Amino acid sequence: MWEQTVVFLLRFRHQINPGVTPQGDLALRLGVMGVPRDCDKMGRQDDILKGLQDWAGQFYGSGATVERLVRLSGGASQETWSLDVEHSGIVDELILRRVPGGVSVARNSEAIDLGTEAKLLGCAEHTVPTPKVLKVFDPSSEIGEAFLMNRIAGQTIARKILRDDVYENARQCLTAQCGKALSGIHAIPIERLPTLPKSGGLDQLAKYETIYRGFDIPRPVFELTMAWLKKNQPQPVDPVLVHGDFRLGNLIVNEHGLAAVLDWELAHLGDPREDIAWLCVNSWRFGQSQNRVGGFGHLNELLDAYEASGGQNFAADQIDWWEILGSLKWGIMCMIMYEAFRSGSDPSVERAAIGRRVSETEIDLLNLLETRA
Repeated sequence: MWEQTVVFLLRFRHQINPGVTPQGDLALRLGVMGVPRDCDKMGRQDDILKGLQDWAGQFYGSGATVERLVRLSGGASQETWSLDVEHSGIVDELILRRVPGGVSVARNSEAIDLGTEAKLLGCAEHTVPTPKVLKVFDPSSEIGEAFLMNRIAGQTIARKILRDDVYENARQCLTAQCGKALSGIHAIPIERLPTLPKSGGLDQLAKYETIYRGFDIPRPVFELTMAWLKKNQPQPVDPVLVHGDFRLGNLIVNEHGLAAVLDWELAHLGDPREDIAWLCVNSWRFGQSQNRVGGFGHLNELLDAYEASGGQNFAADQIDWWEILGSLKWGIMCMIMYEAFRSGSDPSVERAAIGRRVSETEIDLLNLLETRA
């Protein structure tokens, strides 16, 4: 989801497109981010409620009512709304996933649109624990570009999943469940999928190096890492469906373990080791660095469960290159976050706080490279 903020590199607009004015550049930056320039359009809660009520009457019957519509916190690139639909003495708990303001705009990102994401959830429904999509709204509808899915009980906050007693049993089985889920994702036949971008490891390395060079802020650890990655590139494997952001924060966990895989917007065709390694990146262990897999498990257990569920047989050292690439990517994303704050394009405390984490990724990269020198 952070890839959408690559837009802030347009501060180099005069090198890229000298004809863009500062005002036009600001509009372009907002558009490329996926944030509507007219954020009030189709953005009022009353408008959303009316559109949902009209849908509920058609889907459930004239007596259905939409209750407790609440905008949830979180979601760096899309809006998330919680709602209940009451009908015939039954309450259906739902989630509305919606582009900001309901209005989709052109963006310089590999993130897929919500319609494609909804189709992916349908493809994965019988293979991977996912929410069931009930309705995809046309961008021209009262609600705007969005889809409705059932709400799954559980927790997404990593700190709670990794520390709270209620999830102690879940932590014991979560590694194997993640291995099985990743195997299921990677096994979905490509011919069943909607059109997706293709992105291999070297493609991503080239993309992020271009972004990094655009800042013109030398960081020796990043330079060393990019040189190592180029020198030690892995043998390619056949491309599969890659989730693209499989980690705590995008997983719903209940007391029994993995309940659902969320946020498929960075899905693409690529190397299955990318998903496995992204879950291992130290930044996604949330302080539990001793557990390589997401802060809760060990890589050999994950790989064993992955293979037992039909995935390829990968050795632990085959994940290393991808974990190093993942840490480098996150470090450059943190640079993008800081630029968003510095430029005033998004002067939020969140952007500044994430930006300062560049140094953490440098430490992670040194630790990773030292053991492989």
